[in-house]
Amino acid sequence: MLDYGKWKYQQAKKDRDTRKHQRASVVHEVRMRPRIGQHDMERKVRTAERLLAGGDKVKVSVMFRGREMSRPELGQVLLRKVQEGLQDIAVVEKVPNLEGRFLSMIFTPSNKKPSPKPEAGAPEPAEAEEEKAPVQAEEVQA
Repeated sequence: MLDYGKWKYQQAKKDRDTRKHQRASVVHEVRMRPRIGQHDMERKVRTAERLLAGGDKVKVSVMFRGREMSRPELGQVLLRKVQEGLQDIAVVEKVPNLEGRFLSMIFTPSNKKPSPKPEAGAPEPAEAEEEKAPVQAEEVQA
């Protein structure tokens, strides 16, 4: 015989534990205009990097107004530059798409980690192997 109340309590407890360890995927939006300055664009890319490092998706949108709508290729070029800036840490989930006045693209965090920068005092990996190689050769001769 099974105690229904106990079983129901354990199921509810399991459900709470599984919900506790889940994280909803959040899509943040970074907006810019086609005639954005270089420094401003780099700042937006850094903002997107920070959001991607946090595990969230990022929607990069270029907003067109007035006569800018006749030149969507400017937005394409801008999104291509953003993609180059994020290529180490992000993967393109949705290619650029024109939706009304917005040309947007969605990035997701990539699984690969960016290569760590070597420290100033640490030897290069190739140098470390060269130092070990003669020691191994002496052991073989002895």
